[in-house]
Amino acid sequence: MQEEFCIYNGHLVSIYEPSVSFSNRAFRYGDSLFESMHFTNGKIMFIADHIKRLKLGMTVMRMNVPAEFNAENIHHLAQHLASQNKIQGDARIRLTVFRNDGGFYTPEVNDISFLIETERIETKGYTLNQKGLWVDLYAEIRKPLNKLSGLKTGSAMLYVMAGLSKLSMKLDDCLLVNETGNICEAISSNLFIVKNGSMYTSPLSEGCVDGIMRKQILQLAAQNKILVFETPITVNTIMNGDEMFLTNAVNGIQWVGQFKNKFYTNRMAVFFTEKLNELSQ
Repeated sequence: MQEEFCIYNGHLVSIYEPSVSFSNRAFRYGDSLFESMHFTNGKIMFIADHIKRLKLGMTVMRMNVPAEFNAENIHHLAQHLASQNKIQGDARIRLTVFRNDGGFYTPEVNDISFLIETERIETKGYTLNQKGLWVDLYAEIRKPLNKLSGLKTGSAMLYVMAGLSKLSMKLDDCLLVNETGNICEAISSNLFIVKNGSMYTSPLSEGCVDGIMRKQILQLAAQNKILVFETPITVNTIMNGDEMFLTNAVNGIQWVGQFKNKFYTNRMAVFFTEKLNELSQ
């Protein structure tokens, strides 16, 4: 069996070698942030946006940001790790940042440690799903609206509970509802609705994660003169749409085929997947 490695604080270590203590704050309190990134053609897609979002989250969570913690250094470490793990094709790169040990709820220090992991992806580039996803609402727990809402933190029980609901209902994904009753995102993706050639997506003020792929789609839409309205999304918005798709940094775009008794096309999802693959070359 091939030995697998990760990078812990800049050092290559075996994934079977314990590097994190039981008192780790990510384990105890979810005191962490993470980025899931797509590695293809020997590079991480949109690495500068990922690191910018991560550093902003670290600032919000009052973590100290090391001077060497930048896109160039993280990219170099990830490339080295992919090489050591003999990754020939695409991979998911997970970068986790957590506050160092000490304290109970109240931290004793604000210095951080970081971990980089790889996971192979069988497909090349961004591949649109052949069969549309079947989705429905998860409204048992509503997402709160606060300054942590847009961050990808290790405190992810809302998404875990939505994932369990997805399994029990035999769905492909669930749409989350915020505290005002609007639909803000899916379990690990942002949400876009297409109606008469225009697109609609939740603004960040609705509590959705500030998605990296969401940002790319907004930019590509502007470049291709496609109107996008950042507006609260309701069930009526979805039921009146012609098309619905989900976006995240690893999968790119996934088109939704069915929500309740409503079925959708995927023309815009095909268009943006082609544009994303052009960027990955």
